[in-house]
Amino acid sequence: MSERGRGGRGGAPSQRGGPRGGGGRGGNSGGRGGGRGGHNSSERPASERPKKEAILDLTKYIDTKIRVKFAGGREVFGVLKGFDQLMNLVMDDVHEALRDADGNVGEKTRNLGLVVLRGTALTVINPADGFESIENPFAQAE
Repeated sequence: MSERGRGGRGGAPSQRGGPRGGGGRGGNSGGRGGGRGGHNSSERPASERPKKEAILDLTKYIDTKIRVKFAGGREVFGVLKGFDQLMNLVMDDVHEALRDADGNVGEKTRNLGLVVLRGTALTVINPADGFESIENPFAQAE
């Protein structure tokens, strides 16, 4: 084999990381498109993508009184001031309904004021007016 056959273009044999590049993963050649943006970087820019909508449209409940139940059983009620796509809520004039020893919601409340409620902890959101408890229609009589 001649010198040309081994080293490429007449110089010293090409080595990894040498003047010809192409050696490791993040170089300009070879590899799988490394660099920023991942494999979908040719998609539309963020400004052109459709915005994600919230799961629920709570805009009609802004500045109205709502009741919120959390995972774990706590309940609060107050005035909805804002929300985001992750269902994090900002509420004002919030009161927590306190539970008795048996776990039933009583008439006692405690004032919490202005709060931010984390969306991952919410289980139920409903308007405060028109809300009433009813007997379970599926409960079996003993």
